[in-house]
Amino acid sequence: MELLAAGDADLEAVAILVNSAYRGESSRQGWTTEADYIDGLRTSANALREDLVATPGAVMLLHREAGELQGCVWLAPAHDEAWYLGMLTVRPDLQDRGIGRQLLAAAEDYAREHGGRRMRMVVVSIRDTLIAWYGRRGYRLTGETEPFPYGTRFGIAKRADLEFVVLEKGL
Repeated sequence: MELLAAGDADLEAVAILVNSAYRGESSRQGWTTEADYIDGLRTSANALREDLVATPGAVMLLHREAGELQGCVWLAPAHDEAWYLGMLTVRPDLQDRGIGRQLLAAAEDYAREHGGRRMRMVVVSIRDTLIAWYGRRGYRLTGETEPFPYGTRFGIAKRADLEFVVLEKGL
């Protein structure tokens, strides 16, 4: 799968894609929805722009088919030859077609080609199905947790018990 780095002109479409896959009624077409426990937008073009500027080496990689945006993934060098993966997104109506697996593999290749030895990510702890999906692709829970960013631009939590679990995979 060929991935291309998003440019500034792509960020509005990326934000629309990410929000459609994680939040609101459109997200219920796929299996990655967070709509039952988080409201609001997952991201915006401005937030993506700010994060890209603030994170040296970060890239939002895009997958297009016939010119149409079908998926994206955020990658950023972290520390100790680890890369952080986030916002792995496939258009809701195209989920369960293997695009996510291909996108993840291509993102891992990208990180490896840029010196990555490990991939790290955080997942909302109650997302058992998603954690299991990553587990089938070699990701393991590290035992680490991170607090959920209540009251930030990440969205509006509907529950008070959210936190992130950290997953990692050797590349």
